[in-house]
Amino acid sequence: MIEVERLTRLYDGRAVVDDVTLTVDRGKIAALVGTSGSGKTTLLRMINRLVEPSSGRVRIAGEDTAAIPPHLLRRRIGYAIQDHGLFPHRTVAQNIATVPGLLGWPRRDIAARVDELLTLFQLPPAEFAGRYPHQLSGGQQQRVGVARALAARPELLLMDEPFGALDPVIRARARDDLRAIQRELGTTLIVVTHDMGEAFALGDTIAVMDGGGLLQYAPPREILTRPASDFVRDLVGAADRPFHLLALEPVAALVQPGEAPGAPVPRDLSQRDALSLCLWRGLAALPVAGGGVVTLAALERAAQGGRP
Repeated sequence: MIEVERLTRLYDGRAVVDDVTLTVDRGKIAALVGTSGSGKTTLLRMINRLVEPSSGRVRIAGEDTAAIPPHLLRRRIGYAIQDHGLFPHRTVAQNIATVPGLLGWPRRDIAARVDELLTLFQLPPAEFAGRYPHQLSGGQQQRVGVARALAARPELLLMDEPFGALDPVIRARARDDLRAIQRELGTTLIVVTHDMGEAFALGDTIAVMDGGGLLQYAPPREILTRPASDFVRDLVGAADRPFHLLALEPVAALVQPGEAPGAPVPRDLSQRDALSLCLWRGLAALPVAGGGVVTLAALERAAQGGRP
């Protein structure tokens, strides 16, 4: 569990982060969103003490981070940023091995961890371990950056606009891969993003910040259906709200008896993706794996906040 208690950072007497309190449960993802200058990146950097708080405290598993030497704290916290930060003259394997090496892991354990992570991120070790960053695509560099951040099995992974430099197609794939890997590893994750769609896709909870303050901290559905202020409502966007709602739930929640032509879609397919398929293919219903169908009418009602 990560506990942020009344955290504040002042610059020239002005609060860039102002009295923020929130908790992230173990194994969950919290997304920090807000406009430029809202304080979300400064808040993130105070958690691993790249920026020292003016007041307040952070506890990880009950331990006050102020009592931990900064260099030791950062070895316990993974940190991934937009431009990856890979060492250009070190191979992929050497990049991933950085923190385990600093922690004195045996070479055999480091090599096994590198292979494990490359395999997990769909980068076959025999093909990618010896490559250098300039020999990778942008999406591959991003995956290596996240793998390096996870190498020492950190209690917490911090990510600052991790997919901002990627094109939309690669970005969506990288986001989905991260969510799947996070679920498999059970890592606690705090991610800064300016993309509300990304926040809803990733976050178990979403923190909306403005002017250094925390306006609302709640699960995605509550942010969508009960925004705490006009600012939160505007940030979500009225036109996008139905699609965000559909992205939160699988088609399994809307399955009803019936049959429809075509290959069945997975039960965990998001309702948003199912709606896209219906509209793209001009279908009134889709068959669902395991039996039953999801109808276009049910999806449209769900988008409006109704029930099937």
